Amino acid sequence: MRIVCALLGSLLLLPASASAEDFPARQIRLIVPFPAGGPNDIIARVIGQRMSEIIKQPVIIDNRGGQGGVLGTEVLTKASPDGYTIAISSAGALAISPTMEKVAYDPLKDLQAVTLVAKVPEMLVVASNVPAKNMSELIALAKAEPGKLNFASTGPGSLPHLAGELLKLSAKIDIVHVPYRGAAPALNDMLGQQVQMVFLDLPVLLPQIKSGGLRAIALGAPQRAPTAMDVPTTTEVGVPDVQAENWYGMVAPAATPAPIVARLNQIATEAMRDPVVKEKLAIQGAELVGDSPEHFHAFMESEIARWAKVIKDAGVPTEK
Repeated sequence: MRIVCALLGSLLLLPASASAEDFPARQIRLIVPFPAGGPNDIIARVIGQRMSEIIKQPVIIDNRGGQGGVLGTEVLTKASPDGYTIAISSAGALAISPTMEKVAYDPLKDLQAVTLVAKVPEMLVVASNVPAKNMSELIALAKAEPGKLNFASTGPGSLPHLAGELLKLSAKIDIVHVPYRGAAPALNDMLGQQVQMVFLDLPVLLPQIKSGGLRAIALGAPQRAPTAMDVPTTTEVGVPDVQAENWYGMVAPAATPAPIVARLNQIATEAMRDPVVKEKLAIQGAELVGDSPEHFHAFMESEIARWAKVIKDAGVPTEK
């Protein structure tokens, strides 16, 4: 009887093992929950191309923009959990929106973490007419004139918005939030000196810093960026709690079998180790990571908790 049970158990395991060994046997759909041309899309296309070369199967980019990445991420939760539909989504959709608004998924229950793909630090800059040259001067200026300085963002609940709120909490200053619909209009008004400061992705700001249109104050990351080594981190300038990095992670539907998840992780991390991939994405200011599914799940969990606390402590209005 024991022998029969053992044989039956082995037979039950065969399909999963075989499918994992054969995976992928056809093209993979890689959902990008943003329109073509943005940072999320560029990162996905560079990594997807290298993954395609590794597995010798097409990796098709499927742009599903809308609601700050939420709609495309929701599409993934309804896909077949066979590894052939995955996504590279962002910090907003995976860690912030579930607290800020009503979304049709729980990122920790309805999605399977595959790997943290990349981090892109947020940089705090001020307009050229702001007299502050560094963080201590900026904080002093804000404390001398409470409620008179303002900061731009790419919209309520966006990472630039919450980074500004985190700065308010950490430095105990009163600055006014001015939301915009995206980085471009916020940047235009920064250059026009209609708003005084903003946190944005490093690559977006570098050309304006180099031209003198904006002044860099600090980088919201643990280490200085290779493309802006002269800009200190928030830790170096006395506000270590102000850590703000945009990040992108590969996820799959929740019920995707563990062997398939492990194979996807292997393919993606191999793609990220490629020197050409690293070089292309370094230009975008992206620091490639490539960790285990378990580590990425724990990271998502910590990010959800961290930003939920900022939202609560800052009194940010939510739709929930």
